[in-house]
Amino acid sequence: MRRVTLFVNGTSHNGKVVAVYGTLADLLSVASTKFGIKAANLYNGKGGLIDDIALIRDDDVLYVSEGDFFVGPPNNSDGPHEFHSWTHTDWITLNVGGRRFTTTRSTLVKEPESMLAHMFRDKDVWGNKHDEQGAYLIDRSPDYFEPILNYLRHGQLIINDGINLLGVLEEARFFGIERLAEQLEGVIKNSQPPDDHSPISRKEFVRFLLATPTKSELRCQGLNFSGADLSRLDLRYINFKMATLSHCNLTHANLCGTNLERADLSSANLDGANLQGVKMLCTNAEGASLKGCNFEDPAGLKANLEGANLKGVDMEGSQMTGINLRVATLKNAKLKNCNLRGATLAGTDLENCDLSGCDLQEANLRGSNVKGAIFEEMLTPLHMSQSVR
Repeated sequence: MRRVTLFVNGTSHNGKVVAVYGTLADLLSVASTKFGIKAANLYNGKGGLIDDIALIRDDDVLYVSEGDFFVGPPNNSDGPHEFHSWTHTDWITLNVGGRRFTTTRSTLVKEPESMLAHMFRDKDVWGNKHDEQGAYLIDRSPDYFEPILNYLRHGQLIINDGINLLGVLEEARFFGIERLAEQLEGVIKNSQPPDDHSPISRKEFVRFLLATPTKSELRCQGLNFSGADLSRLDLRYINFKMATLSHCNLTHANLCGTNLERADLSSANLDGANLQGVKMLCTNAEGASLKGCNFEDPAGLKANLEGANLKGVDMEGSQMTGINLRVATLKNAKLKNCNLRGATLAGTDLENCDLSGCDLQEANLRGSNVKGAIFEEMLTPLHMSQSVR
C-alpha cells in the first residue's frame, strides 16, 4: 500500500497523509474530504500535473488544487515551514539504547497520532540531544524498538525468535501506536496456555494420547472435558476419576476398564460405547444417553456403577450382564430390551423405570424401589425371591 502526503496548493502546512488506492478520481475524492475543497488537480513538488495514479510513488508529497495552476509553497527561510517540502523524504538516524537505526521521516510519521509522529513531523521541533555522530538519542530498548520500526516501514508485525512480546507491547504503548498495541494484545492472548479450568479440546487430548505409551496409564483425574468431542477414541484404562465430562460426545468410544468414579457425565452421549469393566461408582450421569452400550466383559470383569446417579438415562438395548447397580438411582430411566442377567439391583431406585422387554434372569432386585416401574414383555419371569429380602 502506498501513502502520500497532501498539501493544499500554495501551502506547506496542515498536510494530510492518505493511502493511495483505486483510481485518480478516488484520490481526489479523499483529498476533497480531507481539506473540505473540491479537488480537481494534483501536482508534484516541481509543479508537474499528475494525470495517472500510476505516476504516484510511495511517500510522494503532492499538492491539491481546485483547478487553478500550481503555486509553489512559500519559501520562508526564517519561518517554521522551512523544511515542509522535503520533510517526508528526509533520512534520519536514531540512537536507541546504543544501537543506531536509519530510516526516513515519512516512516516515523505514518501513525499521525503517535509520539514518533509528533517528535519528527517537523525538523528541530523535538529538542532532544544528539550523539557524537548526530543521531537522535532515545533511551529505550533497541530489541523492542526494532519490531516497532519495521511495523511502521511495511505495516506488518514481524517479531524474531527470543523477543518478548510483552516488551514490544510496552514499546507500542509508550510510543502511542494504538493499532499495533491492539494487534499485539491479540497475539499475546492467543499464545497463552488455557486457564486451569478451561475445557480440554479433542485436538489437545488426542495429542496427549499419541504421546502416551499404550501400556501407561493416562492420568486425567479432575480435568475438565466439558462439551468435548471424544467420540470413537480409544480411552481404555484411563483415569477420569472426578473429571468433568458433561455434555461430552463419547459415542462409540472404547472405555473398557476406564475409571469414571465420581465423574460428571451429565447429559453426555455414550451411545454405542464399549464399557466393559468400567468403574462408575457414584458417577453423576443424569440425563445421559447410553443406548446400545456394552457393559459385558467375556473375561468376567463386571462393570461397577454402584451408587451412580442415572436419573433419566436412556440405556435402551444395552448389554449389562452381571452389572453392579447397587443403590444406584435409575428413576425415570429407559431400560427397554436391556440384558440384565445376574445384575445386582439391590436397593436400586427403579421408580417409573421402563424395564419392558428386559432379561432379568437371576437379577438381584431385593430392596429396590419398583414403584411405577414397567415390567411388560419380560423375557423371563420375575420371581418373588429376586425382589424380597
